[in-house]
Formats: sequence, C-alpha cells, structure tokens
Amino acid sequence: MTAHHTTWIKNPLAIWTGTELDACGGIVLRGGQIIEVLAQGQKPTEAVTLSFDAGEHVVLPGLINTHHHFYQTLTRAYPTALNKALFPWLKSLYIVWAKLKPEMLSVATELALTELLLSGCTTAADHHYLFPAGLEHAIDIQAEVAQKMGVRMMLTRGSMSLGKDDGGLPPQSTVQNESEILADSERLINTYHDSNAGAMLQIALAPCSPFSVTTELMRESANMASRHDVRLHTHLAETLDEEAFCLQRFGLRTVDYLQSVGWLSDRTWLAHGIHFNEQEIQQLGKAGVGICHCPNSNMMLASGICSTRELEAAGCPVGLGVDGSASNDHSNMINEVRQAMYLQRLNYGADKIRHTDAYRWATQGSARVLGRNDIGEISPGKRADLALFKLDELRFSGHHDALATLLLSGANRADRVMVEGQWKVIDGALPDADLDDLKQRHGAAAQVLASSM
Repeated sequence: MTAHHTTWIKNPLAIWTGTELDACGGIVLRGGQIIEVLAQGQKPTEAVTLSFDAGEHVVLPGLINTHHHFYQTLTRAYPTALNKALFPWLKSLYIVWAKLKPEMLSVATELALTELLLSGCTTAADHHYLFPAGLEHAIDIQAEVAQKMGVRMMLTRGSMSLGKDDGGLPPQSTVQNESEILADSERLINTYHDSNAGAMLQIALAPCSPFSVTTELMRESANMASRHDVRLHTHLAETLDEEAFCLQRFGLRTVDYLQSVGWLSDRTWLAHGIHFNEQEIQQLGKAGVGICHCPNSNMMLASGICSTRELEAAGCPVGLGVDGSASNDHSNMINEVRQAMYLQRLNYGADKIRHTDAYRWATQGSARVLGRNDIGEISPGKRADLALFKLDELRFSGHHDALATLLLSGANRADRVMVEGQWKVIDGALPDADLDDLKQRHGAAAQVLASSM
C-alpha cells in the first residue's frame, strides 16, 4: 500500500474510534493517514484504489504500549525471581541481566515487537536502562530492529548511575557515569528523534528510578529534555519500599523529589504511579504528568493498584503498559486492556469502570501519555494505525456486544494490524516472519544468558 493508494476498510462489524462506539460505514485511508470516517451507508468521496471488507471485524485504533522492557523476554519465569516483591526480585535478576549481549537484545526486541503486533499493538515505548560493557549502543540495536519491522516506537534512553557500591541495587557492571549517559543521550536524540507528525521513531530520556540514579543526573536529564523538546520517563511510586528509599536518601516523598529535580511537567510520564496521596495526585494533575498503568505487573509483584480515576480527574493523562516480560510475563497488549478493566473494577466497583474506559486508556490515553496527538484515535487526520479482531473463536460464541466481548471473553490475538497504512499482521500472522526460527533464536539466547551465571 503506497502513498498514492486510497483504501476503504468497509462495513466493519463495529468500530471503537478512541472516544465512542460508531456503527459506521468504514474508514478511508490515503497512504499513512485516515482521510474519512464514513457514516452507515455512506460511500467514500473520492475514488478508491483498494478495499478491504471488514464485515467480520471489530476495528480499534492501534493499541499503544507506554512502558516495556524488551530485554526481559529472556528471563520469563526465572526460578530465583519467582514469588518475590520488587526489590528482592530486582536483586535476583540484575546479576543475570548484567550478562546481556548485543545479539541477545536484538532478538529480544524482535520477539517482543512480534508479540505486541500480534496482540493489536502498533506503538510501543521501551525502557532500556542496562548498558554493561559491550552493550553501549543498545538503543541503536533496538532502533535497527524497530525500523526493520515497521513498528512505531518511542525508545527511551534509560540509565543507572548508582550501583551497589553507591547505595543502589544493581551491580556496578551495569551502571555508567553521568557524562557517558548524557553524551549518549544527546547523540541518540540528534540521530533518531523525529518530532514531526507521523513520526515512526522518537527518543525520550529515562533515568531508571530514584533509587538507581543520582539527583544530578535527574536534573541534567530534565534540562536536556527541555533543550531538545523530548519527553522524560521513569519508574515512580511503584512500591512502598521506593517511597521509604526516597524518604531515607533525599528526605522527600516521591512527588516532592520529582519536583525538586525539575520533572514535574507535562513532558514527563511515570511508570506505575501507585503510591500517591491526595495532595500528590493534585500536584501531578496540575502539572499534566502522564501515568502508565501496568496492571499485570502490579498484580504479579503485588505492588498495589493505580488510582486511575483520581489521577484522570486531577488532570493526568492515563495510559497502559505491559511492563517487562519478567514481571508480566508476556507482551500481549489486548490482554493488558482486559486486566486493566478488571483490576480497576476491583478497585472502584463494577459500575464505575466500563470496558470503554479500558479501551480509552490503551488508545487515546496512551497517546496523550506519549505526548502524541496524531495516533490513538480513528478520525480524519490521524495516522492509519488500526487493529482488527475477529469474533470467530469458541470463546466469543453467544455474545451480544461485539466491542465488550473482545475483553470480557478474553481476546488475545488480532486478525489484522496496520501501522502507517501498511498491513503488518494478516490473518493472524506476520507475513514475512518465520516464527519458528524466531522462537529458536530467542530461546537459545535465553539459555545462553542463564548459563552465563
């Protein structure tokens, strides 16, 4: 599908536009952009080059994953990390991740993006913060894979500067000094970051967490992000242990610490954002800080439940993320949408959280979290990123609401996925991918990593 083609995705079973359910006549695309959303019975206003009959499909905006750690696909269900809370879980895995090699990161990135595409995800933010010797160009490796696969990406240049010798958690071999981190961050922005509408690759700056970097690095990252107009990302308020760490080390709670280093702004988004009091929620909302809710990971590590309703009411954009595949342990975005709906119902009540709330977080909300107004919705002028799901499995038989049953009956695989006007998934498969070969290469890399201990 090239730029001069006009394509009609016609007569869908149902369309969720990102804000509402619309029983419409379809979507008209030109190249990588949506140019029309048709009412029932309406025909395209210009000549159509190609058409696709979506009569068996529920159509969603491409799902947007705002927090992940691709490398962690190599350590799923790792024996020494099972049944542990965040800090001991991290300590047991850092020593394994310290042995990560370039070829391992490459295949982990490929596998994670493949999983995400098959689950209806078209845009992903990955938070990579491990740079042991030999892996100094980790983000370049990820950029190469993402560009080859044609997935829309926000690559966050993570960092850790506090090793065990400095009072942090990770081994010294995984951390870098501040000058190395900042120099590479600026290089990556200059090399890869695209600030234009429809950008396929963007860079954000992402010190890992308050307990793994210095205050100076947090401040300098904020200054660099402001100079280059890029976004900021970190883990914050995931567990009570983190809150205690901030109080002990800085004499501040997590949000006050964020303010002290210049991060309380609308260019910032936070992974997890669980343990905030009412005043802190208001501070975050006033600043427009985005929050990535990671339900599966939060349940796995028993970290707590994100206060999505209060955060949104205060003014925070709220999106979703699958988080790392060692705390989830998969990269399935439509499953994450379902888990978000159920966990938030448990938090607020069955009548307070609708399935449409969960869809909104995964589309329009996640787009806002990443600072983008060109994706996350099906409307004229937005990018042609779409996820199409069939309801032809046993699990859907007997349903009476096409959109609701996708989540309630547990959809886990898209039939078709489009990114920037290009079909990336057709009939539930990646047309140009050999999944058996990918699994073999990835499994072998996981075994080599484990055996290096």
